[in-house]
Amino acid sequence: MVKNRRLVEDFIFRDEENQTKTSMSLNLIVLPKEELRYYIDPEEVEKIVASARKNGILEPLLVRPIPDSDKHEVVAGAKRYRSAQILGLEEVPVVIRSLNDEEALEIALVENFARSGLSDLEEADGVLKLLAMKLKIPSAEVPPLLHRIQNQLRERLATNNVIGDQTILMVQEVLTSLGNIKLDSFISNRLPLLNLSNDILEVLRLGKLDTSKAKVIAGVKNEDLRKELLDLAITQNLSLSQIKQKIQEIKEPTTLQSQSEPSLKERVNDTFGRFKKAKVWDDPNKKAQIEKLLSQLENLMKEE
Repeated sequence: MVKNRRLVEDFIFRDEENQTKTSMSLNLIVLPKEELRYYIDPEEVEKIVASARKNGILEPLLVRPIPDSDKHEVVAGAKRYRSAQILGLEEVPVVIRSLNDEEALEIALVENFARSGLSDLEEADGVLKLLAMKLKIPSAEVPPLLHRIQNQLRERLATNNVIGDQTILMVQEVLTSLGNIKLDSFISNRLPLLNLSNDILEVLRLGKLDTSKAKVIAGVKNEDLRKELLDLAITQNLSLSQIKQKIQEIKEPTTLQSQSEPSLKERVNDTFGRFKKAKVWDDPNKKAQIEKLLSQLENLMKEE
């Protein structure tokens, strides 16, 4: 999809015969129950608020009727909707189109992809959700299917496990429509995000950390250390280089400690060496303890 703003609008509002341009009371408009974006930066909304305070909401929202209701759901224009709420506007310009869930999701994805409006994780979740709708399968089944398609296209899939051409074509058409996404790139760069630990996924979905920082922190396997570093990165707004430095500081003490600690065999040799020179032989109490420990060692050797 071309990222030109005018072309994006043409795509969103292209079906002129089956849409209605009008103004609508803000009270009759609602956001979808599940939005593509998990987090919207207040600064982004404030920019629209500042512009709309002078000129009003100029670009219409795309909305669709909610069945058995007088309400309409936002398909494209969530930030404009929020801005209108902040300004206390009574009406906003809208384009009304009857869209099913699949069509609404596809339009919302195209708009956000074209305007670079989604995070990497939001892109991954959105694409999987759309593919699941198109293919009529659960979202959880989409990632393994994509891997199988990739293997089949690379001629690595067993002949008894072949995926139909129609399924492959549908997947390719969806990826192309969303900005000419390449299958290999999506599998390599987006799908792995879904396997991140829950604490990492949570901060990503809350918009508290960008993907590059989160992926680096995810490399810390110790859960306590990882959570501590996550909190630090968020509260102190650490840069990527600062996070890497913190991780290096975590690793170095562990490495130095392992290098400085002698092995058990070395400790035994050292202890016996010092023991022979120690002045314990004439002390009856210590001699009794030595005999007891020596007996234990001898019994231990016999058990081998």
